[in-house]
Amino acid sequence: MSSSTCSAPMSRLLLVSALASSLGSFLFGFDTAVVAGTTSSLREVFSLGETQIGFAVSSALFGAVAGAAAVGKPCERFGRVKTLFVLAVLYLVSVIGCAAAWDLTSLMVFRFIGGLAVGGSSVVSPMYITEITPPARRGLLVAVSQLNIVAGILAALVSNYLIAGWIGLAPEAAAWRWMFAAEALPAVLFLLAVLPIPESPRWLAHRGRRAEALATLERLGHSGAGDELACIEASFQGGKASRESIFQLRYLKPLLLVFALAAFNQLDGINAILYYVTDIFRMAGFAETDAFKQSAVIGAVNLVFTLVGMALIDRIGRRPLLLIGSVTFILSHALAAWVFLTGAGGAWAVVAAAGIVASHAYSQGAVIWVCINELLPNAIRATGSSAACFVLWGLAILISTAFPVMITAWGGSIFLIFAALMAVQLFVVWAWMPETKGRSLEEIEGALDS
Repeated sequence: MSSSTCSAPMSRLLLVSALASSLGSFLFGFDTAVVAGTTSSLREVFSLGETQIGFAVSSALFGAVAGAAAVGKPCERFGRVKTLFVLAVLYLVSVIGCAAAWDLTSLMVFRFIGGLAVGGSSVVSPMYITEITPPARRGLLVAVSQLNIVAGILAALVSNYLIAGWIGLAPEAAAWRWMFAAEALPAVLFLLAVLPIPESPRWLAHRGRRAEALATLERLGHSGAGDELACIEASFQGGKASRESIFQLRYLKPLLLVFALAAFNQLDGINAILYYVTDIFRMAGFAETDAFKQSAVIGAVNLVFTLVGMALIDRIGRRPLLLIGSVTFILSHALAAWVFLTGAGGAWAVVAAAGIVASHAYSQGAVIWVCINELLPNAIRATGSSAACFVLWGLAILISTAFPVMITAWGGSIFLIFAALMAVQLFVVWAWMPETKGRSLEEIEGALDS
């Protein structure tokens, strides 16, 4: 089956559907970063130590692990779009609950609910876009999902900065409630946006709904929709809605690859920076207001370099971005270690944090959601992606919970560990990572199965 060409006009329905689905990723990013602005107030309001603040911050991550692990089966049974709608409802419930939380326990419960939505949308949003998009545009449109994660992070950091300046930074102030409440608008928009979008044609084919799958492919602008549907059906062994287990030898290679990518996505240290960026700048000598301002700058760097990754992913490919990113990660983490071990602080701390975030944005950040869904076969994409995201969020919990304790005990040496892990990523990608750009999902599946 020939790939679509980038010169063909993009279907309006395809673009609208991708953008609607990626609002789940925007909320993923917003929910991930908003807590960074609340840690100082939460310490005071609830009298938290470093270990407690680690668990308070990571409460959403426990939900994300559960959401990522649980979403695969309902996504396969009920479809991608219905699952996205349920995730939107969970986001909205979490926002209302966090803003109105009456004690630490209630806050952590509602953060956990939000985490369920974060974990679920980290699986479903990029998977849906992967399954509806022609090969030539797949890298770009799935990267829109990552762009929205970054836009959500930036929106949360800027929102925190503006709210902190508006209400004041006194511990007893209600700034942290308003920071959580700011997520309500995108949550409602996501809820409304997913209602009219079409179901994934690959899910329809898997359920034996051939006519609907063909019509959807045509509406989404796929050239040669009939031939493409035949290849999709062949990958499902004639279109039967089989319930294949991921625990089969023929799936071992793609599963190991996506598990490795998911693990390195957290072992690059990105969430250690994003969750604690304000605290890190305070430790580097910045005043309270300046720490919030520099955090917003880091959010802007994240957005700019995500755009760089989007511009390159369908041109130079996924593998080169990961290789180059591994090198800049190593250099940036080494600089961060030097900053903290020597007490240099100031502008060098900003440069080091910006380097780490930029390295993630144009490489791992741009690539992860594309490659997880490209490398997994059609028959196990939902369950396999769910399992990979379970690995990702499990490590996110470990790192975000342990980071405050580790940086207090070890100082800048923690960044040397992240640098060493990125050296391991460099070798793994160089040795085993295939290039997937410009190839149909069924072509990639056939190559990995050979």
